[in-house]
Amino acid sequence: MKKIMLISAPLLVVFSLLINGCCSQPEEHLFQVMVSNESDLAFTDHLAEIDLGSGEISIPDSLFEKMVLSSDKIRPYQMVDDDGDGRPEKLMILVDLEPGEQKKITAVAGESASLFSPRTQAELSVKTGGEWKDRVYIGGAFENINYLRVPDEHRDHSLYIRYEGPGWESDKVGYRFYLDWRNAVDVFGKMTEEMVLQDVGQDGYESYHELGDWGMDVLKVGESLGLGSVGIWAGDKANRIAETDSIICRIAANGPLYSEIETDYYGWMAGSVKTDASSSLSITAGSRLTKHTINTSEELENLCTGIIKDKNARFLVPDAEKEGWTYIASYGKQSLANDNLGLAVLFRSGDQLEITEDAHSNVVVLKPYGKTLTYYFLAAWEKEPGGITGEEEFVRYLEETLKRLDNPPAVSLNP
Repeated sequence: MKKIMLISAPLLVVFSLLINGCCSQPEEHLFQVMVSNESDLAFTDHLAEIDLGSGEISIPDSLFEKMVLSSDKIRPYQMVDDDGDGRPEKLMILVDLEPGEQKKITAVAGESASLFSPRTQAELSVKTGGEWKDRVYIGGAFENINYLRVPDEHRDHSLYIRYEGPGWESDKVGYRFYLDWRNAVDVFGKMTEEMVLQDVGQDGYESYHELGDWGMDVLKVGESLGLGSVGIWAGDKANRIAETDSIICRIAANGPLYSEIETDYYGWMAGSVKTDASSSLSITAGSRLTKHTINTSEELENLCTGIIKDKNARFLVPDAEKEGWTYIASYGKQSLANDNLGLAVLFRSGDQLEITEDAHSNVVVLKPYGKTLTYYFLAAWEKEPGGITGEEEFVRYLEETLKRLDNPPAVSLNP
């Protein structure tokens, strides 16, 4: 049977069927999925996830590129190979749901396929063909890769990694983080729904700080946590992942519906504790949210994240304490284009130990479940197509996002 590597060639397909009766019927029925929205909110571009490792459904290798998922219309989907063994562990299906709506999606064996337009992307681009001199990479040209052990010579401004780290984007927004001692997340504001990261930084390291047709880098990170960067709280300061023995970064998924970056930090000095840490950053089509999951080899009770302080932005927290998901946020003319930018970190209220601050960041200190912590972060720039342009609108968007996190649609197989 044919082996498929989904990391380097994500298998997301959309099919054309039965157009005016010109195409033949798909023949083999495979399985059915029911996606149920029990909330009073509409879900647009919801990515329903199915665990293929459960054994409840089995998809032959020969049908990976010919499977058709349909309900009221053909449904885009993506297979995700989490462990890189050439077999997918997850099936993700894009679906829209009205309040209280259920959709039964049927999978059948199809005959023809065409590639679905990409709505997410993840990339890591380094220079090849040059040489290191005094910890700066001289010459060479950028090449996209899927795996990197960060060279010992590498530091900030080494001119080795395009836009200084890996990047990921949806059709709403783009992000990057500095793959060096800074390890902070930055924001690329987008004025288009097209994928743009492949062109960012190709013509010079500073070009993306100026407004272009696609958008620009809209956040000045400096010594802060930027947006959603992980760190350790040391009494009066948030310390980012700075001192490590080595770092490995990989593009775990680069698909039209879902993209993910995994980074392993070996020997991180987290305050007085030395630990290994792994980070997963993922984004989905139609969403501003990045999901960030951190696993550590040692139990740490004072992990933290947060948002840069800016005198031009107002710090926001919910008016009342709530169960489920909550947030810290800021909104105002804090973009490098001097226009409105909303930033937020979303986390489970039960994980919160403290909301505090240091000289550079508004900080939330979080307690992991054992050795694992999961939270989300997002940015909303007013120059996005149909972007959020005011604080009240941004707060409404955050409140609706919390409700969606609290009440995700349920997925059942072969109902």
